[in-house]
Amino acid sequence: MKYLFLIIVVTLASCQSSEEHGHAHNSDGSHVIDSSETPTVDYTVWTNKTELFVEFPVLIVGKTSRFAAHFTVLDKHEPVREGTLTVSLIKGDKGLRNKVESPASEGIFKPTLQPQESGLFQLVFEIETPTLTDRIVIQDVQVYKTESEAIAADTIEEKGGAITFLKEQAWKMEFHTDAVSKETIYSIIPTSGRWKTSASGFKSLVATGSGSVSIPTSHLTVGSKVKKGQTLLTINSQGLSENNLSTEVATAKAVYDQANAEFKRKKQLFESKIIANAEFEEVQRKFEVAKTNYEALTAGYSNGGKQITAPFDGYIESISIENGQFVDQGAPLLAIITAKSSVLESHVSSENFFQIQELKDVWYQSKPGVWTSLNQTGGSILSVGKSVKSTQPMLSVFAETNEAVAVPEGSFCEVQLAFGNGMESMVIPSSALLEDFGNYSVIVQISGESFERRAITIGARNGNKVAVIRGLELGEVVVSKGAYQVKMASMSGQVPAHGHSH
Repeated sequence: MKYLFLIIVVTLASCQSSEEHGHAHNSDGSHVIDSSETPTVDYTVWTNKTELFVEFPVLIVGKTSRFAAHFTVLDKHEPVREGTLTVSLIKGDKGLRNKVESPASEGIFKPTLQPQESGLFQLVFEIETPTLTDRIVIQDVQVYKTESEAIAADTIEEKGGAITFLKEQAWKMEFHTDAVSKETIYSIIPTSGRWKTSASGFKSLVATGSGSVSIPTSHLTVGSKVKKGQTLLTINSQGLSENNLSTEVATAKAVYDQANAEFKRKKQLFESKIIANAEFEEVQRKFEVAKTNYEALTAGYSNGGKQITAPFDGYIESISIENGQFVDQGAPLLAIITAKSSVLESHVSSENFFQIQELKDVWYQSKPGVWTSLNQTGGSILSVGKSVKSTQPMLSVFAETNEAVAVPEGSFCEVQLAFGNGMESMVIPSSALLEDFGNYSVIVQISGESFERRAITIGARNGNKVAVIRGLELGEVVVSKGAYQVKMASMSGQVPAHGHSH
């Protein structure tokens, strides 16, 4: 029943009125044009910024052709909603130009050209928006002398079985495409890992004096965010007959002042060669001891108590005391962790001993569903296990990341341990895969609104990339988000309506 429901939803979406779209389709999926005889052409061009899908009647001398130029911003796969488009038809140092000041509808510009000469031309599209500029050149665009010549030359063949999925549909959903590229892919050991705080990112704070604990805020709880230098609590010893910090500070100051005065007096006598070197060195030693003791007691001292401050930005990991509790000097108070770096501990079978000695990278999920790797973020492999025990039959692999990990300490994540030399392979995002009972396929974009489903054979996965052994060619474009919706559109058996004619 759930599949039937999805088919009905897709069918209803595809049957929306033509007023909601930009151009009209015939029953076979081709576009309705102004003349029933004039052939149409279309081009799809990708740059690193935009995708241009343009349709127009073939260019004929003396006849005005209106273009339907669909522009998609690739990083978010959204339609261009504002900006200008200039289209030029150039042959040698001569040409025609037409500029439109805004899209006729979201993502679709409709400039026109009326050629005055036949032959092969450059067709140039220059788009400018508040956030991007792009220039796309289509070479060897034919301009015919007459309409009859254009009809006679029309040799475009429709590909049977192509799936029509309109730009207007793709722009309204989470949709993305990626070109088949080449990358080095490693063999992997799939496993899991547990997040831990690195040694440099953990600090246990202890009492620097004896006294009662005073927590100045009610918001100091496990998980609380703290800033470097922030006062977390105070240890106050006022009223104590022993280990009274105020008394100790006053005593230390008196000793320090006396030693300082003696040191200055003896220094003058030493410089005048009145006293021996040994006598002066003994006075200097006493002065330095008194100074160090006084500075240690007064560090963080304020209003009769010792202030405990955060050593770095981070979070409270644990609290060992309560407000008003008496603690002795050296007693543990609380622990702070930082999210700037984390250690990932993974476990693998001893059967993989030789493979993990050749580790090249570690892929992990820094956020649920988001893959990254040590090589990408500048992390490092800390150690690889060399032995096992009856109580611990697995080998451990420790890696330190160089990024904030948005998961709680102690939680688990998926891990891929990459080893060996690696091979250069064609790769696509793993999100592009459609799986049916262990068989894989992808949706390939043939042109702007034309797609096909193609069976492929895959190899190893590295994070969010998967190697393609056969079924695709380098540079072909696959749907990496929204592939299932395109597949369902092919099952609806109807062609969606468009609204703009040519």
